[in-house]
Amino acid sequence: MRGLSIGRVLTGILAFQICIGGLLVLGDMRENFRLPGFGPSAPRLSEPVRPGDQRRVFDPSRQRPPTEPARDPGTLPDRLALTETGAPGVWRLEGEIAEGDGGRVSELIDAADPAVEALVLQSPGGSVQDALALGRHLREAGIGTKMLRGEYCYSACPYLFAGGETRDVEEGASLGVHQHYFGENTILPAFVAVESIQRGQGEVMAYLEDMGIDPLVMKHALQTPSDEIYILLPEELERYNFVTPEEG
Repeated sequence: MRGLSIGRVLTGILAFQICIGGLLVLGDMRENFRLPGFGPSAPRLSEPVRPGDQRRVFDPSRQRPPTEPARDPGTLPDRLALTETGAPGVWRLEGEIAEGDGGRVSELIDAADPAVEALVLQSPGGSVQDALALGRHLREAGIGTKMLRGEYCYSACPYLFAGGETRDVEEGASLGVHQHYFGENTILPAFVAVESIQRGQGEVMAYLEDMGIDPLVMKHALQTPSDEIYILLPEELERYNFVTPEEG
């Protein structure tokens, strides 16, 4: 009887572990693949935002401008690309922020001719650490950041945008934040790596403060799942100091 009892206990423990493992895998699949019945509750990104209703469905692999853009950007590259706009000193920086882009794009900016004075940004996000590194480089170089009507800057992109010495967001441009991973993704959800996440969030908050951005903007990021995006309203862009006052 004792041996049978121990066997049942071990079987129960194993079954419990399998159930927990299954729930973790389902949680990760929900974040990465959006299983039927597990989709986000937020409206689609194309629907207009208003105070208290600012979370929208977000899929960086199928991202499109939320409103009519000032120009046709075409398909954004898989990693940041630096191109001239034709205006003196103004360049475009578009695409996903890939691992290694912090150093790579910093070198491109330093070598640009004519010299980069301002960057027009459009990106669905990507590597947080590279966004922070590139943002610090922009600030050290005294380079401004801009956004145009109908274009977007999401996920890690707002941290890059925050690095601008001056920052301008045209009416109709869209800047948004949400939760994100720090480090490599695994089959386990991000909440398992609590220490890494907390350290990463601390680095982001310290960076925002260094850039003159109110770190309280992070409350919106922390409350918004990674498959949704929280769109900052014009008054919030001013409140958190994402836009700098015009001179004169």
